[in-house]
Amino acid sequence: MTKAQSLRVDFEKAVARLDEALALPKDPIVRDSAIQRFEISFELCWKFLKAYLEEEHNASCTSPRTCFRSAFRHGVIDDDPFWIDVTVLRNYTVHTYNEQLADYVYSRLAETAGRFSAVLAATDQR
Repeated sequence: MTKAQSLRVDFEKAVARLDEALALPKDPIVRDSAIQRFEISFELCWKFLKAYLEEEHNASCTSPRTCFRSAFRHGVIDDDPFWIDVTVLRNYTVHTYNEQLADYVYSRLAETAGRFSAVLAATDQR
């Protein structure tokens, strides 16, 4: 199993766990759990993209932003400012915490989970 394949398996599991949290009725514990699962999914997303781009396109990237930009260039994901926005969301969750911010981040998670699933679909090894 290649590094990209291994990361893909972990990423798929993390996205499934994020979806599970988002399916529950919202309360502070569910919100915070979903945010934590988002953080894990985000990290696995860009690290999977890094390995995938290296293996499939001989492209290198060193950070979430550079990996998302490289994925744009190689047609893996749409050229969409969403990916930079999601990087900012992730930075918010890691570096600061307040209720209002947590509610805002949570409000964006359903769309984000859908985008993570789209990355998996776009990189499906036929």
